[in-house]
Amino acid sequence: MTIRPLALLACSCLLLVGCQTNRTVASAPEISLTELSDLPTPEVVQFATVAPLDRLEISVPQDSTLSATYLVDENGFINFPLIGSVESAGRTPNQIANTIRSLLADGYLVSPSVNVVPVDVTPPSISIGGQVKNPGSVPARESLTLLRGINVAGGTTEYAKLDDVLVFREAKGEQYIGVFNLGAIARGNYADPRIFPGDIIMVGDSPARRRLDTFLQIFSIGSSALILVDRLGR
Repeated sequence: MTIRPLALLACSCLLLVGCQTNRTVASAPEISLTELSDLPTPEVVQFATVAPLDRLEISVPQDSTLSATYLVDENGFINFPLIGSVESAGRTPNQIANTIRSLLADGYLVSPSVNVVPVDVTPPSISIGGQVKNPGSVPARESLTLLRGINVAGGTTEYAKLDDVLVFREAKGEQYIGVFNLGAIARGNYADPRIFPGDIIMVGDSPARRRLDTFLQIFSIGSSALILVDRLGR
């Protein structure tokens, strides 16, 4: 078989499979499709808060002697080296970390970084799936954004469709789907949206790239045919 017929066969298959791909979003009557800037914020956002007798894993990379597991006492405080008592009960891990960071920066460490992770508390989570390297659930934190969440999941795979990233959210008694262009967000063309507990992130799949890779694996063809297949597969 010559290069030209082989290329035409591959291109015909590409077009046929492409016609069968259904990219419909939010066709269910109970789900609303919303624009990037209009995805509603949940009315009540529940982040994990610390309670008395909880244990906190606190790390300070700039000074490993400060990194340890701390017990919240019955009055809701932890006793942290250098800075003394830090109110913890009823606060989120991120709020506690900000307080410790601020106090350490006041005469003890230069630009300290502080991470607080509850040992006993199961924090609210978000679910990340689709074309990410490590799909699953991750803890929902106040500083979590779409880009950060996907980075926590190991980043996108080679087949990710960056302009087809969906965020499923329930807000005000309704279900919504927001469609985001991750590539444009990463380039700074749009703000990186916040992600809230209970959100589900799905990174879309690029059928065209999969089809192209499949044909490149099956057929051994010349460079001119490769260019033709690639153009039609985009």
